[in-house]
Amino acid sequence: MNSIVIIGANDFQNPLILKAKEMGYETHVFAWKDGSIGERTADFFYPISITEKERILEICRRIKPVAVTTIASDLANITVHYLCKNLGLPSNSDHTLFVTTNKYAMRCELKNKGIKVPNFKEFTSKSAISTESLKGFRYPLIIKPTDRSGSRGIFKVCNFTELEEKIKISLDLSFEDKVIVEEFIEGNEYSCESISFNGKHQILAITKKYTTGSPNFIETGHVEPSDLSPDMVVRVKDFVCKILDALNIQTGPAHTEFKINNNEIEIIEIGSRMGGDCIGSHLVKLSTGYDFLKMTIQTSLGEQPDMQVIGKKYFAGIRFIFNENDLNILNELKNSEYLYFYSGIENSMNAKVTDSSSRKGYFILRCESKEELMKWMKK
Repeated sequence: MNSIVIIGANDFQNPLILKAKEMGYETHVFAWKDGSIGERTADFFYPISITEKERILEICRRIKPVAVTTIASDLANITVHYLCKNLGLPSNSDHTLFVTTNKYAMRCELKNKGIKVPNFKEFTSKSAISTESLKGFRYPLIIKPTDRSGSRGIFKVCNFTELEEKIKISLDLSFEDKVIVEEFIEGNEYSCESISFNGKHQILAITKKYTTGSPNFIETGHVEPSDLSPDMVVRVKDFVCKILDALNIQTGPAHTEFKINNNEIEIIEIGSRMGGDCIGSHLVKLSTGYDFLKMTIQTSLGEQPDMQVIGKKYFAGIRFIFNENDLNILNELKNSEYLYFYSGIENSMNAKVTDSSSRKGYFILRCESKEELMKWMKK
């Protein structure tokens, strides 16, 4: 039996493990041992941190996998790329990996390629942060660690005093001790899932995103299909393909986040991996019939992705559990036809949600009508 190596074992990675097994592959999963579900569903589990690239590579040389893959994690994506490069397996270039996992490098690359971006600047803990250093910038500003995801260390600030306070917190959460400060982009937020093969791109789905808003913008839910008009969908598809080309994404899934304000599309960021929060693993298939997980494995094998539509198309959404009200809605849904899947409750209901990792859980809905879906998403 051919082997596939999967980096990561948590609840968001588990659908990939199950899909690889369904496709007939032996799964070898690497992750820090913390009781995640992938430890039990994998054929072979290795309790090694996903950042220990050299140790994982040594084991992979013995396994001789036909593919290495992951979903929904920039950190895991870096390790996947390292392994693929050293094992001679399909992957994007070193430069593409860098500019799709580092927010500052991404902004620089897009600007150099003629893509409109807001004013931005990089700071470290040794930088001189002053009003002069941000001369010409318009508040509000957004602060982000250059190398983190999942809403960690993100703050919207409206004046210099707030910036001085929050930038220190953001720097502490950065692995490389760097943050990007940029002008805040107004508008409704969306994301787009795509799959690429030999430099050709297929747009699979556009997602409407819901967040807590200022100051941390933690995602509260996602809905597919989005609420965009047919004309805007065409414009978004063209825009996303332009971004994919600008960053030279040749193979595999990508997750592009953007905002629309006054009919203008503005890029937030892009990852050369499937979107997290069950967007790619669940919502795409429910709303479009595309098997995005299968496509991700196929491109990691160097194979053309199967674009066949399978199954019925629904209005699909995921809602995250932040508090008792969300939990009560889940309990109300448990005997209904709308509830497709729900997670366990992983964090204390009394603990404050500070980023995506501290949310309590989630539930996924599939409905025949958009009206029925939004009733439960907004309740």
